[in-house]
Amino acid sequence: MSSPAAAPAAPALAARPGRGIAVAWGAARGVSILCLLLLWEAVARSGIMPAFMLPPLTVTIQQVALDLASGDIFATLGVSLYRALVGFAVAGVGGIAIGMMIVRSAAARWFFDPLISVGFPTPKVAFLPVFILWFGVYDLSKITMVTVDAIFPVLTATVIGLEGIERELIWSARNMGASNRRLLWEIMLPAALPQILTGLQVALPIALIVAIATEMIMGGTGIGGAMLQSSRMFESAKVFAGIIEISVAGYCLIKGMAMLRRRLLLWHQETAHRSGV
Repeated sequence: MSSPAAAPAAPALAARPGRGIAVAWGAARGVSILCLLLLWEAVARSGIMPAFMLPPLTVTIQQVALDLASGDIFATLGVSLYRALVGFAVAGVGGIAIGMMIVRSAAARWFFDPLISVGFPTPKVAFLPVFILWFGVYDLSKITMVTVDAIFPVLTATVIGLEGIERELIWSARNMGASNRRLLWEIMLPAALPQILTGLQVALPIALIVAIATEMIMGGTGIGGAMLQSSRMFESAKVFAGIIEISVAGYCLIKGMAMLRRRLLLWHQETAHRSGV
């Protein structure tokens, strides 16, 4: 006859193989990136393309190490991340606030709906000359460009999330005497939080992309401007080093946002499903 204390150990033992498979699968997903890097090195070393067009991976990594040692990466990539994150923060706060206004106010919906319908499909880069005219070739123009691009995914996700809340949930809260303020902060926003976080996850890489693109167009400081200058001087190793640095920074930002999502949604069924609960 087995002891009662041995029963709870079975689920824990059963969970370990699942975690091992998940780790192995995560490692296997990096095979494609490894193959791409090996192909890069092989093609560069073969002489098919001139070195100024495609420097070897090893040379590019050496340039990344030099950027780290000299601190240039903090003076270029750091500035770009600052612009991207400030624009993303403004877009996040503004998109959520405007989305809440649209859902809760018919007048706000009447005012903002045509602007969203016209602005969403419009290429936002068309506004860059206007921002340069208004703000000059300074940080304000670049941050404004990031904000304008990143706000639409957050805004639409907020509206969809709030409008998708079950009516019965809102009716029940009202019947229990919840005020409009409590209904918004304790019922509606938590219920719409998964959709809002999805909008933020979409907006974050957009913010980084737009920050780099505006720097390449306008020049000046930032990794985009540095890569443009290196391209003009045919310093291809610095250009490809910039690509690697941007890729690593973007990967870290996306993973960090995913971790924040899991932490904020510990109570939600999607987190329980992923953890195997």
